[in-house]
This record gives sequence, C-alpha cells and structure tokens, in this order.
Amino acid sequence: MNYLDINHIVCTIMGYPLSYIELLGTLSGLISVYYASRGNVLTWPTGIINEIALAILFYQVQLYADMFLQVFFFVVTIFGWYHWKSNKADVPITRLRHKKWYLLSLGAGTLLLGTCIKNLPQWLPVYFPHPAAYPYIDSFVTVASILATILLAKKQLENWIFWIVVDVISVGLYQVKGINFLSIEYVIFLGLASWGLWQWHKKLRYA
Repeated sequence: MNYLDINHIVCTIMGYPLSYIELLGTLSGLISVYYASRGNVLTWPTGIINEIALAILFYQVQLYADMFLQVFFFVVTIFGWYHWKSNKADVPITRLRHKKWYLLSLGAGTLLLGTCIKNLPQWLPVYFPHPAAYPYIDSFVTVASILATILLAKKQLENWIFWIVVDVISVGLYQVKGINFLSIEYVIFLGLASWGLWQWHKKLRYA
C-alpha cells in the first residue's frame, strides 16, 4: 500500500474522501500551530512532520509553489528550533521595525516566483508534467508564508498578521483544488493565528 498517494483513502467524512497523507499533514499542522501560538519550542519538531507530509500532498495537486515552500519551511524550522533552544533565557517577543522592506519583498517575490512556477512544466516537463495551478496566488501564499516563518523564528509579533493573510487566502485556494480537509484546517489556523496575535500582544504589553 502506498500511504503517500492522495488516492489512498483512510475514511470518508460527509462524502469527502480523506487520504492518509492529507490527514497526517492536517493533524501535524494543527499541533505545530497550536504550539507556536503558545510560544512553545515543540512547534518545530511537529512542524517537520507537517512539512514532509504537505510537500508530498502539494506535488500531487500541482501546487508547486506550496511544495517548494515546505522545503524552505524545513530549513527555517531547523534554524528556529536551534534559535529558541540555544538561548538559556526565553527569547523575547519583539516588534517589526522594517515593515516596508517586508512588503516590497512580498510583492517582488510573488511576481518572480509566480513566473517561475508558471513555466515549470515547460522547463522540466519530466518532473512537472501538469500545468501549475493558480501560480501567482500559490506564490503569494508561499512568499507570505516564508516571511511569516522568518518573523516567527525571530519571535516578532507581526508574524501573526502575515499568517492571518495566508490563512484567509489558503482557505479558498485549497477549497478550489478539492483538498477540503486541509481547507477546513486553515479556518482553524485562522482562529489560532488570531489568538496567537492576541496572546503575543498581551505578553509584549506586560513584558
């Protein structure tokens, strides 16, 4: 049995066939985001499981930018895990100073990555035989997620604002692509990100 295949179904929920790989990616993601909202270091090891599962899933539904995003997440996860664990004292929550630089990076990164993702089937048809799905929206989610992860690793408050935007767009994107269970997960992520923003703001205010 190939449990990594999106067509390998673990159960059917209200008529929706849920695959093993989508279930694993969903559950590990929920656990990781919950720990992140608590400022708990366990967000990083659970995140690694999530990244591997989603990379496999996104490749199968032609969301190639999201697939490459998981590779980046893996690298940043190692950095974030080390950064949090290497400090004997708890890493303090801070505010972002250079907001314009991040917004410019978001716009330029989306255009550049979207163009590359759109052309992948032409450049590497053996590895990417199907056209990319919604390359620019997918790329926006990817770039915004990269910036949010960098801010999370640095424990900067604004990471949650980026995550809220990512979650809102992802709900619709994954719904259109038919990975409904993951779409529902991002509704939960939206709630957790909002809660995380409130929690971190409260900690920063009383620090």
